[in-house]
Amino acid sequence: MRVSGTRAETSLLTLDTPCLVLNVDCVDRNIERLQIHLSSLGVALRPHLKTGKCVEVARKAMSSAAGPAAVSTLKEAEQFAEAGVRDIIYAVGIAPGKFDRVFALRATGVDLAVILDSVEQAHLVVAASRDAGEPLPTLIEIDCDGHRSGVAPDDHRLLVGIGRALFDGGAELRGVLTHAGGSYNARGADALTRCAEKERAAVVSAAAALRDAGLPCPVVSVGSTPTAHYARNLAGVTEVRAGVFVFFDLVMAGIGVCGIDDIALSVLTTVIGHRPEKGWILVDAGWMAMSRDRGTAKQAVDQGYGVVCDLHGKPYAELIVADANQEHGVITLRPGSGGTLPELPIGTRLRILPNHACSTGAQHDSYHVVHVDSTEVEAVWPRFGGW
Repeated sequence: MRVSGTRAETSLLTLDTPCLVLNVDCVDRNIERLQIHLSSLGVALRPHLKTGKCVEVARKAMSSAAGPAAVSTLKEAEQFAEAGVRDIIYAVGIAPGKFDRVFALRATGVDLAVILDSVEQAHLVVAASRDAGEPLPTLIEIDCDGHRSGVAPDDHRLLVGIGRALFDGGAELRGVLTHAGGSYNARGADALTRCAEKERAAVVSAAAALRDAGLPCPVVSVGSTPTAHYARNLAGVTEVRAGVFVFFDLVMAGIGVCGIDDIALSVLTTVIGHRPEKGWILVDAGWMAMSRDRGTAKQAVDQGYGVVCDLHGKPYAELIVADANQEHGVITLRPGSGGTLPELPIGTRLRILPNHACSTGAQHDSYHVVHVDSTEVEAVWPRFGGW
């Protein structure tokens, strides 16, 4: 089978299962939706490429072949740099052992920036910049909602201390960056809009504190898929980062950011058995194919390990992968459902919509690209993993 954007001489009826299927029409529609929204707010999109980990997907999401882009691993930065991306933020706090790879990428002409949230890291960046003979572009991470890492937006003493350590030490203070991970716990348009405004206000306030201290802050970066879609005012923000918007998933549908029909990613699987006395249909996609992610368990509708669809991607009513072993998926009707288990003989091919596109994608090494309502595989796009 030929790969990487060329026509593939196969179909969903003949592929080995389990494997990953990508509806490219959904991908294109999802990207266009966010681009139009952010354009109306006058802010640039910096797509986070961690979800796709694929050059072909990245080229669809970015505004140009050179970027801009964000990544979560240096392996991603290296792979996308090799493909021509030149404007990258490594959006995970910098660790001492990673500077050699960072400067090796910069030596190839890649404008790779790092992030941090402590004076200790700032001193490490300064020392590394001095050793490399060039200032390393650095953004200070802001904790806008208590979700993860970052400087509290009202901790101006720490914020300015970090900025001063970078600027006075000879590194490049490029700006501030935040991620509204807490938005994953919001439900409904009003709550998501409030999360987006809280994110914006936190990072704009932090930028103002740096500027008031006489420090530069050219970049003001926000980012999460829910807030990117529900932001109504991005005054003071220079860019928005988002990643899973390209594919969407059941967690995003449960939050209210997308519909089931917007989910571009699925796992192709085959029926391998039945336990009628238990109401089970067994398939060859277990948690090694779907991942262990149970992100919908705390949502109003628990989707188990995924929603079951027919070969064309149309969901069966109330049918989910309720449990999973390493290589076995257990399909049942949703608990409390009054429906009837469909007749799915051994050998029937199904598609499972994932809870979390990032973690499910990470179980596979390629995407089998199809168009909506088609079973013909148009191309096979490689994806990579690692750090």
